[in-house]
Amino acid sequence: MTEGLQKIAAAGVGKITENAPLAKHNSWKIGGSADLFVEPESVAQVATVVKLVKEYQVPLVVIGQGTNLLFDDAGVRGVVMKIGAALGSIRIEGQKIIAGGGTWVPQLARLSMRAGLTGLEHTVGIPGTLGGLVMMNGGSQRKGIGENIVRVTIVDAQGEVRHLNREDCAFSYRHSDLQGTGCVVVEAELECPQGDLDEVRREMIDDLRMRRQKFPRKLPNCGSVFLSTAEMHASVGPPGKIIEDAGLKGTRVGQAEVSRQHANFIVNQGGASSADVLALIELIRKTVHQQIGFELECEVRYVSPEAVLKPAHLQAEIGFQKSLYPC
Repeated sequence: MTEGLQKIAAAGVGKITENAPLAKHNSWKIGGSADLFVEPESVAQVATVVKLVKEYQVPLVVIGQGTNLLFDDAGVRGVVMKIGAALGSIRIEGQKIIAGGGTWVPQLARLSMRAGLTGLEHTVGIPGTLGGLVMMNGGSQRKGIGENIVRVTIVDAQGEVRHLNREDCAFSYRHSDLQGTGCVVVEAELECPQGDLDEVRREMIDDLRMRRQKFPRKLPNCGSVFLSTAEMHASVGPPGKIIEDAGLKGTRVGQAEVSRQHANFIVNQGGASSADVLALIELIRKTVHQQIGFELECEVRYVSPEAVLKPAHLQAEIGFQKSLYPC
């Protein structure tokens, strides 16, 4: 273990696991091991980890439930820090909700409903944490959590705690300006208007019923793989329809398969590798582009062994080029 990893392991920053299998920490059940897996229990501990990785130049990946990540088969040579239940407190004051970055999103949606608030119905079936949802401006039904954000508390790349308003985050469809900054979302303040309790409950039940009917639930997957743009949706439909129309439902590479239930999902049939998934992503993209001229882009993020995150299709392209021109 390097000096930097030793310092972090000895710093009293929560639960520490060496050589942690990352397949246990993401919904695809794919990935090698992380040199150090850290689960902090306070904002102060998050700040300490960030300061130490900066001081000792240790690669760092921050995760929640790992529902939107594809870890490489080689794992991560550095630190993976999980913002989990210890940072998942929720407080509701009238129409204001203050929740930690580790809050489980379905729990947040249900508590907002019980308080008679509306606006988070679209999140009830999203099995991730609030920090990741804010970072990606995640949501469903073409809605995003940014619509309800008032203020976000982050630990920035220097290890300093900062407070940002909604405008600072510059939310757009499945994007925020927080991405790529190296910050960690540790808390968010949301504002939700008063709603009709029965109507909010009914909408959440309908959302969950739709998900059970449409989406694969028995096999490991990361949710929607490809983004739906407004232009694409208006002209040729959402990615699931496009991929299905291309005849790709059930297509497999290794143990990775285009779901037979919903074509914008790639499922792990058992023992799938990151290489399997990336090759299947590239096959889908090339087939769709040849047929209708659209370039599908990934919502899911690939995590390299060097702890670099990027849209998975960018890594898939690199793998395809290497297969054409092996060194």
